[in-house]
Amino acid sequence: MKKDLEIPEVTNIFIAVVKEYNDEFLCEDWNAYIINNKEVAIEMVLIVSKGYDEDKLLETSIMRKKIEKLPAKSFAKIELLQGEVVTISNFFNVTFFEGNQLFDKKYLFEKGSIKEGALRNIPLLNKRGILVK
Repeated sequence: MKKDLEIPEVTNIFIAVVKEYNDEFLCEDWNAYIINNKEVAIEMVLIVSKGYDEDKLLETSIMRKKIEKLPAKSFAKIELLQGEVVTISNFFNVTFFEGNQLFDKKYLFEKGSIKEGALRNIPLLNKRGILVK
């Protein structure tokens, strides 16, 4: 039964939104990354993301991304956040295997949290962005 499933707490996996220069289009873009700060690789990483604004009754399409294996102390780009999406709430649901154990965690960027003033250095990425733990 569902109540019998034990899903342990996720540690050392983060989502970051980074503002970086796009050489192809000569502009600044906001990109979402997953960061594996563990000492081991994680596998079958499934990321489901969605943006929403309850005040404006606005909702984005659901995006899905699969990463076969994310090595220890590494990161991967998830998606580009365009236009109005950075001004609304954005959540990322991350499910993965570490060894034979299933892990799951939701990460939320609250409405208005993705902005220039919130940028901080993110060591593993070596870029400035906003990090959700």
